Parts: sequence; C-alpha cells; structure tokens
Amino acid sequence: MSDQIDVTRYRQLLLQNARELLEIDSPTGFTGRAAEYLLKRGKELGYPCSITQKGCVTITIPGRNPAKTVLISGHVDTLGLMVRSVTEDGMLKFTLLGGPIVPTLDGEYCRVCTRSGQVYTGTILSLSPSAHVYPDSRTRKREPEEMAVRLDMQVRKKEDVEKLGIRAGDFICIDPKTQITESGFLKSRFIDDKGGSACILTLAEILSREGWEPACNTILFFSVFEEVGHGAAYLPPEVSEVLAVDMGCVGDDLTCTEYDVSICAKDSSGPYDYDMVGRLIRLAENQRLRFAVDIYPQYGSDVSAALRGGNNIRGALIGPGVHASHGMERTHEEGLFNTLALLMAYAGEEKPD
Repeated sequence: MSDQIDVTRYRQLLLQNARELLEIDSPTGFTGRAAEYLLKRGKELGYPCSITQKGCVTITIPGRNPAKTVLISGHVDTLGLMVRSVTEDGMLKFTLLGGPIVPTLDGEYCRVCTRSGQVYTGTILSLSPSAHVYPDSRTRKREPEEMAVRLDMQVRKKEDVEKLGIRAGDFICIDPKTQITESGFLKSRFIDDKGGSACILTLAEILSREGWEPACNTILFFSVFEEVGHGAAYLPPEVSEVLAVDMGCVGDDLTCTEYDVSICAKDSSGPYDYDMVGRLIRLAENQRLRFAVDIYPQYGSDVSAALRGGNNIRGALIGPGVHASHGMERTHEEGLFNTLALLMAYAGEEKPD
C-alpha cells in the first residue's frame, strides 16, 4: 500500500497532529479532553468510533478481509502529578502519576485542575528554591517529599488554597513546552506516546483521504492508562494481533536513533511475537526505511498489558526513536515519518491466519 501512496505528502499533517495532541493536558486518569479530541477526529473521517467504559478510544476501519481483526494501539495518557496535600503556607505537595524523572520537574510550569473545573497555574519547585536563602538549594534532593507546587495566586496559608477549591486528588498537568525546530526536531514532554499516537491518527486520515482499505479489519485503539500499566489489559475478543506504537529508546547499548523507527524484540515483559517481529523487519527493509531492532529491559507496553490481561493475541511494538524519555524528550520528523511509513506497510500487508 505505501508503494502506491505518496506518504511524504503527509509529513506536515503528521507534525500538526503531534503538536495538537501534545497541547492537550492528559495525565493518566485525566484524559477526557484527549479522548474527545480523538473521537471527534475519527468521526470527521467517517469511521465508526467509540469510547470504552475505561475511557479508551476506538476507531474501526473496515478491511478487505473482514474475517480477521488486528488492533493498532497507542496511548494518550501521559506522566503527571496529583495533589497530595496542602501545606500550612499554601504550597501543594504532590504524588507522581507514572514515572517522570523527578529532578527534571524542578522549575517546570504546571496547571492545577480542580474537580469543579477551575484551572490554576503554578510552578514545581524544590523546598529550597532560592540560592540566596537556602544553603542546600543546589544539593537538596529533588524528590516528591522535598518539592511542592507554588500557586500563581495570592495564598499565604492552607485556608486560602482551600477557598480556591483545590483539594487532594486534583490533577497537576506539567507544561510540555512543545517546539518544532527548523532542523526538524520535535522536542517536548510526552512524545511518549503522543508521537506514536499522532502516527496512528495520521494513518487513519491517509486511509480516509486516499480511499484505501487495510488488508483486514483494523481497530485503532488509544489507551488511557498505559503509564500505570493496564492501558490495553482488555481488548475486543475478535482481535488476534496487536501492534503497539510507542516510543523507541535511544541511549547506551542501543542502536536506535531519533531518525529511526524502532522495532522492539524484547522488553521487561519478555520477547515479542517472533513472526510479527520478523514481518516488521522485512516490511521496513522492503520500504527502505531507517529502522533499528533493539531490546528494552526497562520498558513495558500496551501489548504487555494485553497479554497479562489474558487476551489471546500475538503482539509487537514499534515507534519513533525518542531521546531522554520521561524527561525533556526529543525526536526527529524522520523518526516519526519512518514510523508512519512502517504503519502504512503493516496496514496493507496480508496477515497470516
């Protein structure tokens, strides 16, 4: 299929989709706006769409072989924080949502979203935030117990914060600081996995615009609890094969770069399906894509969650190479484009029974 469609025409759409997703706050557990955005986009393309009880979004694309159903999964939940308590001097103590690299949060801007719909801005800071006041400002540990959110409101005590309607359990959304450089880099928090999800959304738009049918029925699945381990734990029973599109890792002992699509052979949950991984490698080679095959021992995906949930599936994992994951992340448009091109080839491939 990708031999017959000029995928290069959709590079700007891919970057636009990534930016729009990244601009929507969606820490795990607070993903309603992102889900509504995806539901709206899917309906505009003319495909059947739904939101599951759990809050995941499905876009179903009929295929040439209706007897077989595969699922392509990305996740739009991100790392974040939640209010744990309010200090006597009006600061917000927090607990982590997922596993951000906590020292990178020091000095970051954020938004506090209350249950009543109010949004307040603030800054995540060390409890020793000033070099002119605290002797340990440079050495104090950057851990949740040693940090707090300073609200951009005139609050001096706990009661002032409570009057704003802020309480324990409110979500704290970290500013992603998204930028696309002239040299083609996308740098932002939460490219994991809004970069992969943008590739999936762009795939749907290409299929709709070009009037193409995938080889078999294809469910595009956007999960909302991947960062806490159970995003795709339940899947429709007709699904026989799952391809997760998440970030590829860049670093020591790895061959993936920000310009590649990563094909993961094994992560912390074990090896991915032998035949699927082999098929993806052959597709990448046939399309002459920049790709890497790697092992990620500190990693888990929605395929991992689906298998632990008892789903009778085979599964594999691909995604654009992302540097500095769970911190200030960066990828390149080439990595995103190679991922999209491999997705296109996978969608058009005849699947084994």
